[in-house]
Amino acid sequence: MTNEQIQLTDDRYRLGYHVMAKSGWINDPNGFCYFNGYYHIFYQHYPYSAEWGPMHWGHARSKDLVHWEDLPIALAPGSPEDKDGCFSGSAIVKDDTLYLFYTGHHYYGDGDPDNFWQNQNMAYSKDGINFTKYENNPVIASEPEDNTHHFRDPKVWKENDKYYMVLGSQEKDGLGRIILYKSDDLLNWEYIGAPSKSKGLKTEGFMWECPDVFRLDGKDILLCSPQGIDKEEKKYLNLFQNGYFAGQFNEDNTEFNRGNFQELDFGHDFYAAQTTQAPDGRRILIAWMAMWESDMPEKEDGWAGALTLPRELHIKNEKIYMKPVEELKSLRNEKLNSDSIELKDGLLLIDDSSHVEINLEHKFTSEQNAETSFYLTDKNGNSILSLKYNANSNEFELYRKDTDDTRYANILSDDKVNLRIFIDTSSIEIFINDGEAVFTERYYLEENPQVWINASESVSTNYEIYELNNQAIKF
Repeated sequence: MTNEQIQLTDDRYRLGYHVMAKSGWINDPNGFCYFNGYYHIFYQHYPYSAEWGPMHWGHARSKDLVHWEDLPIALAPGSPEDKDGCFSGSAIVKDDTLYLFYTGHHYYGDGDPDNFWQNQNMAYSKDGINFTKYENNPVIASEPEDNTHHFRDPKVWKENDKYYMVLGSQEKDGLGRIILYKSDDLLNWEYIGAPSKSKGLKTEGFMWECPDVFRLDGKDILLCSPQGIDKEEKKYLNLFQNGYFAGQFNEDNTEFNRGNFQELDFGHDFYAAQTTQAPDGRRILIAWMAMWESDMPEKEDGWAGALTLPRELHIKNEKIYMKPVEELKSLRNEKLNSDSIELKDGLLLIDDSSHVEINLEHKFTSEQNAETSFYLTDKNGNSILSLKYNANSNEFELYRKDTDDTRYANILSDDKVNLRIFIDTSSIEIFINDGEAVFTERYYLEENPQVWINASESVSTNYEIYELNNQAIKF
């Protein structure tokens, strides 16, 4: 293994306003928090290759969730407690100190990547930049007796003067679950039990990764990434899923009475979401903008992966709505165009769309069964990505040419449908009806795509287009 950071060889797919590494591989966001005037986001990172490797914690910070500053690597593997990787985890602030909790990964050395063991560790910092690993790591040395070796991704929070840690795990019967620990001081942890467990291998999965527990608009939410859920017609179409259970934890948090699993984002490229609470009380989410089965053509250029735009969460109509944070309006450099039209046939909205925000609203009459389309093409008119909406079925279909498959989402019936769309070099995030449904996608084209809209019959349409800052990430 080399100890030299891999170098970029081409910037053709590099993003302008999303968090990414200077070079090398990234996946899950970690340690999302607010500390000493900055939002901090960490991420799983391998700086020496554009492929997954022994995990480090990359690091960036921002005063406004929009303009990000790249910082030195916060955690690197190699200590006895984490010799083969500093896996995912979270952050918490206590007594003007930022604490990171993470999983130490260890291989047994027989060459089998599935033959490993894991423990839980802590590091701390007074300045939010330089971190010291706790001298008495691990803080949790091994999994419970009824657990397999899958035992990772600690999320820590404070409640009623106690600290809690939830971990993603797998019971020995092969079903995914969360397990819970409690502490008075962040150093000594008592095992409480398993508040919730998969109800079936194919329906709720064999492993629940990256758990996050928080209260949102009167509901307790368990956010996680179940692995192993079977495809179900138009649902659960990615290799692994990301979503949530809504319900109620009992008074001592030992049992979570919850409903069924719900997907959070319906795109190809969304996984391992993590939240934090902003100083003003908002619940903000960031996820990995990729998926394990994604091809990631940027690997050829010395990097791979990025994080999504930050999103504010609310519950409405018994589900989580996920909309772009208000601060993202500060990315707007200028308004390129706006109009109110009767949309019929194809309309070219933008001929050059590398970094733009598009706001669309379609108004339907009660007798209309119209289908509207939003799509990206190359300069020759070849479709790269399309999003179709059927006003009769209230269904969206997103098709990606490179993956040659479709993702689906349904919304509540309404005579108005709005879309807020962010395009950034090689990514697109589509927020429908203030976050009722969201599609997150990467796409790869060495020229800036054209953006078109269309309708099968005349539909009243309003649109606004903004040019966005493409230098919001500073390395």
